[in-house]
Amino acid sequence: MTFKNPELFYLLLIIVPMAAWYIFRQKRNTASIQVSSTASVFKAPKTIRHYLRHLIFVCQMIAIAFFVIVLARPQSSSNWENVTTEGIDIAMVLDISGSMLAEDFKPNRLEAAKNVIDNFVEGRTSDRIGLVIFSREAFTQCPLTIDYSVLRNLLLDIRSGMIQDGTAIGNAIANGVNRLKESDAKSRIIILLTDGVNNAGEVDPISAAEIAKAFGIRIYSIGVGTRGEAPYPVQTPFGTRYQMVPVEIDEEMMTKISNITDGQYFRATNNRALAEIYEKIDKLEKTKIEITSYKNASEKYHSWLWGGLLLLLIELGLSRTILRKLP
Repeated sequence: MTFKNPELFYLLLIIVPMAAWYIFRQKRNTASIQVSSTASVFKAPKTIRHYLRHLIFVCQMIAIAFFVIVLARPQSSSNWENVTTEGIDIAMVLDISGSMLAEDFKPNRLEAAKNVIDNFVEGRTSDRIGLVIFSREAFTQCPLTIDYSVLRNLLLDIRSGMIQDGTAIGNAIANGVNRLKESDAKSRIIILLTDGVNNAGEVDPISAAEIAKAFGIRIYSIGVGTRGEAPYPVQTPFGTRYQMVPVEIDEEMMTKISNITDGQYFRATNNRALAEIYEKIDKLEKTKIEITSYKNASEKYHSWLWGGLLLLLIELGLSRTILRKLP
């Protein structure tokens, strides 16, 4: 059930002042007398008319609600869909080393990357996505899943310092390959994001790329960082101070990694550029979906209309008549 004009439901707000006015009027019209004791009043039997004295007002409110629903034009529809998908398995490989706290991105590189990855995940529909984080070592934060809410919560929990500092790009790629190598998806990709130079780990990045190629896994690599120097926060006894540090990204190696696997290398120098890169990758690796659908929408509000009219007639006529005849 859908409504063609759902904005008209705001008319239901008229019930609030009407109810307030009704309560105010009831209290104002109540007579008061001074008696020595109210015991006899409370012991007096209450008639059915006393219990149903608010029935007419309640019927009025219900009648108004019915007419608002009619004005909103409720509709019913039938849908048939045939969906054919070509699944994609994606390993998001994210650098969380200390240099990712540099603030040439807002609020810093790591938080900017997390926000863009979150938007990327939100835009997928039927693809399995996993998350690998790395610094001096690499480990799987989330295995391949289609439960995007779990993945996004685990992404939110990522902080720099979870792993000993360093940049093990080769280990990170190897971990991502390990996540994808058993996959039977038509397409398997790694999206590698880093801001540094490989300086740790047991696996050489180029060798890891060759392994990825052997398994048919494509690598999109992204270097994040402005050109030149970037402000980096340093904790001192006097609070946070900033010092300018050089931005060093091994773009030659990153390009070679992507080329070996038939992927692409991108350089992001600010938040907007990073978002555009993920949008480009999203378009390049979008799940193919063929949908054949039939939709038959028809307005089904006549029954609501007659129900509302009938209720209004009961409220205006029969309810008053019944109440008058009650003791």
